[in-house]
Amino acid sequence: MTNKKGEVQPPSRHHPMIGKKPKVKNLRATITRIWNYMKADKIMFWLVLVMVFLSAVLSLLGPYFIGVAVDIMTGAESVLAFEVILMLLAIVFVLHSVTLALQNYWMIDVSQNAVFAMRKELFEHVIRLPIIQFQKSQSGDLMSRLTNDIENVSRTLNTAVIQVTTSILTLVGTLVVMVLLSPLLTLMIITIVPLMYLGMKWITNRTSYYFKEQQNELGEMTGFLEETLSGHSMVKLFHQEHRVIDQYQQHNKKLRKVGYWAQVYSGFIPKLMNGLNNFGFAVIVGFGGWVVLATNATTITIGIIVTFTTYARQFTRPLNDLANQFNTILSAVAGAERAFEVMDQEEETDHKKQDIQHVKGDVAFRHVSFSYHTDEHVLQDISFHAKQGQTVALVGPTGAGKTTIISLLARFFEEQEGEILLDDQSMRNLTNKSIRSHLGIVLQDSSLFDTTVRENIRYGKLNATDQEVEESAKMANAHAFIEQLPKQYDTVLKGNGQGISQGQRQLLVIARTMLANPSILILDEATSSIDTITELKITDALETLMKGKTSFVIAHRLNTIEKADMILVLKEGKIIEKGTHLSLMKEKGFYANLVTTQTVQTVYD
Repeated sequence: MTNKKGEVQPPSRHHPMIGKKPKVKNLRATITRIWNYMKADKIMFWLVLVMVFLSAVLSLLGPYFIGVAVDIMTGAESVLAFEVILMLLAIVFVLHSVTLALQNYWMIDVSQNAVFAMRKELFEHVIRLPIIQFQKSQSGDLMSRLTNDIENVSRTLNTAVIQVTTSILTLVGTLVVMVLLSPLLTLMIITIVPLMYLGMKWITNRTSYYFKEQQNELGEMTGFLEETLSGHSMVKLFHQEHRVIDQYQQHNKKLRKVGYWAQVYSGFIPKLMNGLNNFGFAVIVGFGGWVVLATNATTITIGIIVTFTTYARQFTRPLNDLANQFNTILSAVAGAERAFEVMDQEEETDHKKQDIQHVKGDVAFRHVSFSYHTDEHVLQDISFHAKQGQTVALVGPTGAGKTTIISLLARFFEEQEGEILLDDQSMRNLTNKSIRSHLGIVLQDSSLFDTTVRENIRYGKLNATDQEVEESAKMANAHAFIEQLPKQYDTVLKGNGQGISQGQRQLLVIARTMLANPSILILDEATSSIDTITELKITDALETLMKGKTSFVIAHRLNTIEKADMILVLKEGKIIEKGTHLSLMKEKGFYANLVTTQTVQTVYD
C-alpha cells in the first residue's frame, strides 16, 4: 500500500488485511509440501523431536529442584539432602546441554538436506520450463526465488521446528507442573494469557502483510539489479547513471518501508511479552508472599514461590517464542509459496510424442498463425516449403515475424493454428528433444559459459574428442585467435566471454554449431557482430557446412540474401513476397524497392 509518492504506508484499521488471518495463500498445503522434502530424513527428525522432548522435561526439572533446595535451606533438612539436590541439578543441566546440542546438530542436517532437495527440484523444473514462461517474468525475480526465498526457508527450518516444538512442550509441561504445585498461583498467571493473545493477534495481523510485501519487493529489486547490471554498458553509453540510481532508490525506499514496518510490528512482541512477564513476576511474588505471611499457609512455601517465578517466565516465554516464530514461519511460507509457484508452472513436455531419428531437413509451414497474446497475431497464415538442402532467407522490417518463425521451428513456442511439418511429420507429434538434436542455431547474441574455450565448443557435442573440437574451430577460423590466448583451448572464459571481442565470441559459437553437425541450420544475424574481414574468413566454412543441409538465414547483408534458394519477404506477420533474388527484383515490389533504394542494410534486421 503506497501513497502518491510511492512510499509504503502502514495499513489502516480498515485495510482488508487487518483483522483477518495472515495473508498466506495456503499455509497448511505449503507446510505439507515442505514436510515432504524432510521425509527422507524422518528417522533423524524423530530423534530431534525426542531430544526436544527430553530437553523440555529437563528444563522443567531444573526450577523444581531449585525450589526444593530453597525449602531445604529454610527448613531443618540435612546437609546431605541439600548435596543430593545440588548433584541432581548438575546432572539435569549437563543433560539439558547435551540434548540441546544434539537436536541442533541433527536438525541442521535434516533442514539442509530438505532445502538441498527443494533447490535441486526447483532448478531442474526451471530448466524444463518453456521459453514463454521466461518472457512472462523478470529473470532477476526468478533468481530471487531460487536464492533468497529458498534461503529464507532454510533459515526457518534450522530454528523454527525446534523452537516451536520446544515452546509447545514447555508451555504444556509448565502449566501441568504449576497446577500440581499451586492451582491458586497458576490461576493468577493464566489471567495474563488473554492479554498476550489479544496483543499478539493485533501484531501478527500486521506483520504478516509486511513480511509478504518484503519478499515481493526483494524480488522486484533483484530483478531490477539483474537487468541493470547485465545492461550496464547501455547505461554508460546513454548516460543513464543518474536515472538508474533514482530507480534503484525507489525500489530501495519501498523495501526499506516494508522492512521497517515489518520489524516495527514484530518488535512489539518481545516488548509486550517482557512487560507481561514482569507483571506476572510481580503478581506471583506479591500475592504469594502475602499468602505465606498473612495466612501461614503450608501449601505455598518460599521454595514454591521461587519455583513459580521461574515457571512463570517459562510459561510466558514459549508464548513469546511462538509469536516470534509465527512471524518467521509466515516469512518462510511466503518464500516457499513463491518457489512453489514456479514449480507449479507447466513444464515443457514430450508426453505421448515420438522421437525422430534421422532428419533429411524437409520443412513445410502450412497456414501457420501465432500470437504471444491472444488479442494480437504476430504471424498470420504463413505457408512455405523448404526442401532438403535449400537455403531460405527471411527478410523484412523489425517486428515482421522473422525471429518468431525461427522460434516456432526450434519449438520454443507452438503454433496456435496450422501445422509445421518436418520430413512430412507434424512437429506437434515429435519430441522437442529429438527435433532440437538435429538443429544448429547461431543467434545474434553469442552465449558462452564460464568454462574453458574447449568446453564451450564441446557444448555442441558433449562426447566430442579434443581433436574434433579443434577441427571445428579451424573450420570456423577460430583456431588462430584461440592459439594466441594465454592457455589456448584451456583458457577459462568469464562473464559470457569478456576479454575477447564480440566477433571472436561469435566465432566460438559458430565452431560449436559446426561440431554439432546438424541437419537444419538457423542463422539469426550470425555475422552481424563480425567485421568484414572476419566474415570473409568464415564464409567458405559456412558454405561448406550448409551443403546438403536446410538453412534458414536472417541477415541484413545483401550478399547473404542473394545466394538464398528462397527469399521470404515478411511484413506485419505476413509473407508478402516469395522467390529468389532475381525473381523478386523483376517483380519490382517491396523487396526490389528496398534493394534499389539501398535501405536493405538498415531494415533487414
